[in-house]
Amino acid sequence: MSYQIWALFSALFAGLTAVLAKKGVENVPSNLAVAVRVAVVLVFAVVIAMATKQTKIGTITTRGWMFLTASGIATGASWLCYFRAIQLGPVSRVAPIDKLSFVIAVVIGILVLGERPSWNIIGGAALICCGVLVTLR
Repeated sequence: MSYQIWALFSALFAGLTAVLAKKGVENVPSNLAVAVRVAVVLVFAVVIAMATKQTKIGTITTRGWMFLTASGIATGASWLCYFRAIQLGPVSRVAPIDKLSFVIAVVIGILVLGERPSWNIIGGAALICCGVLVTLR
């Protein structure tokens, strides 16, 4: 399967996540809700890694561990903030702001990774910013 198909599945599940999480935090403290979600994700990820026989932890370099750890911390911080946001506001307002992550990723990709985005990417990022502004009015 191509990366585009996987990305569409990611978007589908992220959309489901927003709605399911909103229902899940109705009567639950947001940080506890994140802890439960992380536990479920951990078990799910371990099962998938084992089922696909991708369990050779020794193949991860020190540099890989460093970046995966940093990514995990960033993910945790994102989820903590996201769950608090959806607890306080409607999904229809929180989700668009959350999608600014694309714009931020593009900018960081340029500054840190030296990526050279096409004009389509830059235009799309600008449209996302405009779309977020429209949804917030």
